[in-house]
Parts: sequence; structure tokens; C-alpha cells
Amino acid sequence: MTKAREIMTCDVVSVRPDTPTRRIARLLLDNGISAVPVVDDKGAPIGMVSEGDLIGRDDSSREARRDWWLDLLAEGEALNPDFLASVRGKERVARDVMSGPVVSVDENTDAAEITRLLQSYRIKRVPVVRDGRIVGIVSRADLLRAFAEQPAPAAPQKEGLLAGVLAGIDERFVHRRHAEQQKPAPPRSEPDDGGLQAADFQKLAADFERKEVEHREEARRVAAEQRRRRVAQLVNDHISDEGWRAMVQRARRAAENGEKEFMLLQFPSQVCSDGGRAINATEPDWPATLRGDAAEIYLRWERYLKPRRFHLAARVLDFPNGVPGDVGLFLVWESDAAR
Repeated sequence: MTKAREIMTCDVVSVRPDTPTRRIARLLLDNGISAVPVVDDKGAPIGMVSEGDLIGRDDSSREARRDWWLDLLAEGEALNPDFLASVRGKERVARDVMSGPVVSVDENTDAAEITRLLQSYRIKRVPVVRDGRIVGIVSRADLLRAFAEQPAPAAPQKEGLLAGVLAGIDERFVHRRHAEQQKPAPPRSEPDDGGLQAADFQKLAADFERKEVEHREEARRVAAEQRRRRVAQLVNDHISDEGWRAMVQRARRAAENGEKEFMLLQFPSQVCSDGGRAINATEPDWPATLRGDAAEIYLRWERYLKPRRFHLAARVLDFPNGVPGDVGLFLVWESDAAR
């Protein structure tokens, strides 16, 4: 199965959130591309800026932005100064026009899954990330090229592996185990407790305390590792159409039970590119910090449920050690409950 790392474009042209839109337009023209990812200080993708974002997708936004775009394409030819003066305003930057959150994949995502994502979210490209940093990008052209070069499937291999494995069992192991079980157990000596001292009991209690500390440390380490794996899973996995429909059905059952909202997803704050800071501070641009499953749920809500007057709310659910812990993403259908 073809993986993202085999077909991705590695030489990625990217911009920062404060890159002027005029500079982005020049990058698109000079590199012959139609979009660039917007990355933060750590190299994580937080948005995409395409030609459509620059020119505008409706009449009002196109009218407001086309002055500098036409000026750039004019290649030195004078445009009507009255027209340019009437529509030219403050220079915009990438964060003002970018589309977000971003649907991304890791290097091991197969081409079929990438194709499904492009179709489901009606997008033309996805960034490829490694440890949260962008390392490539896969476009529709990359997928078409991969499918065109794909060789014919090989003939299925013959069965019989299981029989070969079973035939390799060493019977001597069975005999040795039987012999060990027949050996008499060594005689058990009676403990001599006549010489016990208080210091011995103190040592036993101290050993117990030490083991308790070790157990707590190990439990914290295991919990941290489970949390790290959970974050990686949520960032790298994707919401299928069936999974989305199941979420909506569970929300419907919640409404039938008198609920005013339903938690679509609970996830560690590390899934957010800023660790949940924007959600905790209720900043308006918190959706741009979402990644993985959370970002895809937001995009599906924005496309299918927002036009039907559903709301989407994000809240920090707990604060272990005083910092944001888990975050909940809630589908809300009561206007007075929306946040």
C-alpha cells in the first residue's frame, strides 16, 4: 500500500501567520502552486492560504481584495488610480485570510485514506506531519501520479504458513516441562523470629513506603505514556463518514432524553497546537488550534450543522496541576446554552 511519505512533496513552501498577503501571492506565482500552509513557531500547520482565500470566494470579498492582486498581475502596467485608491485598505496577513483548522496526515497514512479525506472535506491537499512539524504535502496531483505508477497486484501467496509453524514445535520442550514438574519441592525451613528487633519492623515499614512511592511514580509514568499515545492517535487518526453519523445519532438520542448538548469528543489539551490556551481563554480563534479528530469534527460541523443553527463549543474539563487537562467538544442545540 502506497504511503504518504512515498508520494509527498518534500520541498514545501510555507508562510508564517504574519506574512503579508501580497508576499503570499508572489510566492504562489513564482512557485506555480495554488496554496501554501501557514505554520507556527514550531513548524506545525495551523492553516492554509489558497488563491481562493486571497482573491475572495464571494463578490464582496473579491471586490475588497482584488486591487493588489490585479496590481501584482499587471506587471508594471498602470491601473486606474481612482479604483485602487477606493478599494485599497490595510494590508492583510496570512492569519486574516487562512482557512483553518487543518486536516493533516502522518507519513504512514496510505494513499486510499488520503483520497477519502480529500473527498470528505472537499480539499485539494493535506500537510504531512512528523512529531507535529510539517515535513511534506500531498496534493491531488501527487495522488494521481501515484495511482498512475502503481504496478499490477501480485498473485496471492499460497497458504500453508500455519501448518509449517505447527510442524516446528519441539516435543523436547514438552518432555522437559513434564520432568520439571515431577521434581520434589525443596524442604521448607521454619522461620526463626526469636531475634527480631524494632529496627527490623522500621525497615519493613520504610521499604513499604519506598515501594508505594515507586508505584505512584510508575503509575504517573504509565498515565503520561497513555496520554501521549492518545494525543498521537487523535492527531493522526481521521473521522470516517460512518463515525460522524454515529456521533450525530448519539447526539439525537441525548436530545430525546432532554439534554441541551452532547459531547462529541473528549481529548487531551495537547491535541491543540497551543496546549488548550486559546480554548481556556475563550479566544475567538480557538478553532485554528485544533488538530486531528478535533479539527475534522469542527470542519464537519461547520459544513453540515452550522447552517442548520447548531452550535459547537469547546471547554476545558479539568486542570491537573493548574494547567488545562482534557478538553470537551460539545454539539449544542439550545441557543441559551451555547458559548
